[in-house]
Amino acid sequence: MTAAQRSAALAETEGRLVELAATAKVIAELAPAGGEPDLPETDTAYQAIVNAFNQHPGQVFRACELHEFLGIPTDEASVNITRSRLGRLIRQGFLAQPGRGRGRYQKRT
Repeated sequence: MTAAQRSAALAETEGRLVELAATAKVIAELAPAGGEPDLPETDTAYQAIVNAFNQHPGQVFRACELHEFLGIPTDEASVNITRSRLGRLIRQGFLAQPGRGRGRYQKRT
């Protein structure tokens, strides 16, 4: 590599470094105050579900009823996502499916 090629490569690298510094500055300005990231949507959804069952430990919910109770949209895709979340809570031992058949969920006592 010749001296001219090294100088050109150095100039290009310095230009990229300036761009990275500017990008870092923009990211720092956009980051939430306090340095703590916002909770992901899934965490808040799980928390809302758990809170509903904690507030009504004896009540049996269907996924659609739970959506209505929480004020969540009741479209099929949203309800299916909630069913998946409820299944995970069953596997973790927090919820049970009382009675015969699926689709009904209750806090495990």
